[in-house]
Amino acid sequence: MNSYLALGDSYTIGEMVPFRENFPNQLASMLPGWGIQMADPVIIATTGWTTDELNTAIREKHISGTFDVVTLLIGVNNQYRGRSVENYKEEFLDLLHQAITFAGGRVERVFVISIPDWGATPFADGRDRQKIATEIDAYNDVNRFYAADHNCPYLGITQSTRENAVRNGYLAEDGLHPSSMEYRIWAELLAPLVARALNA
Repeated sequence: MNSYLALGDSYTIGEMVPFRENFPNQLASMLPGWGIQMADPVIIATTGWTTDELNTAIREKHISGTFDVVTLLIGVNNQYRGRSVENYKEEFLDLLHQAITFAGGRVERVFVISIPDWGATPFADGRDRQKIATEIDAYNDVNRFYAADHNCPYLGITQSTRENAVRNGYLAEDGLHPSSMEYRIWAELLAPLVARALNA
């Protein structure tokens, strides 16, 4: 039975959707179809967390041992609070190093996921959507660069969140967070990548 650690914020814990329908749980439930048996994910994520808050939580949890799969999706709240890209670079890199350690140094089993664009959602009505998009892109340039620099697989889901933000059923009732349908897309994209890494 493979183990899975999911690190992040509201997009990982699945704000506004049933717990079993967040993307880590949907991914784990799909993997048997790829010949992979996955235990229930260990999820360290809370709505609103920034990179430093996730870092603090990891330390407080005293996580021990290694995991067969680790996902890392973090940064939207840094952007929302107006923090600099330079600050994100430093704190994201620290988190990525921790994620690699949790995977026992197996970089091919650490999956970095891009930050969704909340500026495309109804919640952002009246805000500068282009400014939000530009800042999200800058943050994603950082996490994509460091994923590549460390040979970690990277999954870009930002465009999906932009396109589906205006489609019925792809947002939760708050008009901000993804619905289980959107999370299913992420899980379906991740499943073959995870299976390939575990079978390598």
